[in-house]
Amino acid sequence: MLSLFRVACFGVSLFTLTNVMINDARAAVDAQTTPLVSPLVIASGSAIVFDMTDNHLLYSSNADKVMPIASLSKLMTAIVVLDAKQPLDEIISVDIHETPELRGVFSRVRVGSEISRRNMLLLALMSSENRAAASLAHHYPGGYPAFIAAMNAKARSLGMMNTHYVEPTGLSFNNVSTARDLSKLLIDSQQYPLLTELSTTHETMATFSNPPYTLPFRNTNHLVYRPDWTIQLTKTGFTNPAGHCLVMRTVINHRPVGLVVLDAYGKYTHFADAGRIRNWLETGQASPLPSAVFPAAPALLSIRSAYKPAAHRAARANNNKLKSHAAGQTAYKKTRSGKPGQAAAVKTARAAQATAARKVKPGQTAYKKAKAAKPGQTAYKKSKAHPSGQTAKNSAGDREKQVD
Repeated sequence: MLSLFRVACFGVSLFTLTNVMINDARAAVDAQTTPLVSPLVIASGSAIVFDMTDNHLLYSSNADKVMPIASLSKLMTAIVVLDAKQPLDEIISVDIHETPELRGVFSRVRVGSEISRRNMLLLALMSSENRAAASLAHHYPGGYPAFIAAMNAKARSLGMMNTHYVEPTGLSFNNVSTARDLSKLLIDSQQYPLLTELSTTHETMATFSNPPYTLPFRNTNHLVYRPDWTIQLTKTGFTNPAGHCLVMRTVINHRPVGLVVLDAYGKYTHFADAGRIRNWLETGQASPLPSAVFPAAPALLSIRSAYKPAAHRAARANNNKLKSHAAGQTAYKKTRSGKPGQAAAVKTARAAQATAARKVKPGQTAYKKAKAAKPGQTAYKKSKAHPSGQTAKNSAGDREKQVD
């Protein structure tokens, strides 16, 4: 009996010692474990972030949701052009005749003018020039249809099974993909060092021939101008159905990172989300979203839940209508807030002008007609109405039919 009692006591002691050792080991492991980071929150409808050294997933949100990608399409356009290994210094013409999406879309680049294939690539990637992207497709071996087929074949070869292209610019909302699919395109883009050079160029003066003219272009991603960002590749995009989009290869916290941000509502939301992602990877802390990110949240969230082009366009049109109404109301209030008697004075002055205008002196009508036909005035008006007279304020890219 005594022996059994000793054995039992020994077993209890051993069990207690084992538990103490296990708890001590757990405490040691917990002490070495990095504290859990706060969950990342972004404003865009879809995103994916991954480490490009081993393709390890760092963050994803609605990464498999199929949606329009706007001018992110031009990244695939550039890759297909480079795969064809056509001479980059070859001079090609601006040709859009097989791209119906470009009808009625403003561009400072003149149809029929000429520039090198390399510069066409530069304008398509850096400044998101739609006519440059379309021209690259028109001068592809086999023609425009062969180019679109090559875009889709390349997507399938990369495993981008939820991606489809119908044209090279991104103007069509039938150019669709997912954040996960576009991450595969980012991985493949590492094989093309020229893409880094062209897509991150800050600005350029493009000189065309036939006829000769020069135009300035700037990068559509303002982050390339900031010294605190190391960007290895970038492409932006925007249409009403797609929202604002961004793909980037960059360096965050001393490691190469790929990020895709889709379906951002605000003009700068995709850039702000890139900043939130970087801060989260560097500090482990999530930046709060501003309350103004989602105006009219219920309506917007219903659009985000299922892609509906017509509903999306209607929501944005209604928003613009409300802004226009508010602006008109402000002007009305300013008029009403004038000094006492101001409205009456204005009416009196207008009535006096009308009376004076009716008192036409002999020969005055003929004088007015002669004055209205100044030498060169008709030619001046015609030249001003010509597209070549339009200023750079309507730059190609993100101002072209709501697309960059």
